[in-house]
Amino acid sequence: MHHLRALLCIFLLTVGVGALARGHSHHGESSSGGDVAGRFDYYLMSLSWSPSFCETHPNEIAQCNHQGYGFILHGLWPQNRDGSWPQHCRTEAAPDAATIQHTLAFMPSRHLIEHEWQTHGACTGLDPHAYFELADRAFASVKVPTDLATPLRPAALSAKQVVSEFIQANPGMNENMLSVTCHDGYELTEVRVCLNKDSLTPQACGGRVRNTCRVGTLKIPASR
Repeated sequence: MHHLRALLCIFLLTVGVGALARGHSHHGESSSGGDVAGRFDYYLMSLSWSPSFCETHPNEIAQCNHQGYGFILHGLWPQNRDGSWPQHCRTEAAPDAATIQHTLAFMPSRHLIEHEWQTHGACTGLDPHAYFELADRAFASVKVPTDLATPLRPAALSAKQVVSEFIQANPGMNENMLSVTCHDGYELTEVRVCLNKDSLTPQACGGRVRNTCRVGTLKIPASR
């Protein structure tokens, strides 16, 4: 009897640990589990600061070989108010050559385009052409502040100032509608803006969208 109880305890412990492992998630690596195309609350648009990316990826020639990019579009991601998000929805579609060529103007990496479609775009309920047309409109709808429009010298701004400058450049936007992401807490990597699913206007962000930058002046490499 004691032997059976011991085996039962081991079994229950194993099941519990497995459940905890499956329940653990991290933005960009897992999702809500309900990955149904078209079922989400709003878009999270990620603007990547290209000079920071190019410091660690100098061999990405299309983006980093003295192209002079500032912010590029990293992605337009379906997002839910509770902080979950769908990804890797089932699809057999893929962006065609014409769609990729058009998208390279604001997302200058063929690999990134294909990755964003498979991971996020397929969950919008749109076909590849319509998704990247929407991404183009979303990217164009947010004005980049003058201080961050491909500066030739490093910008000296705090995360709070980056948020403030985006708000000043975009009437109707407030601090609850965007976040700033940093590498190691101080190097600017992304600005993320929450957009209405239908109108693409800025809206309040849901759960798990937050600043990751420490207080103080950020490292913001110049364009090159």
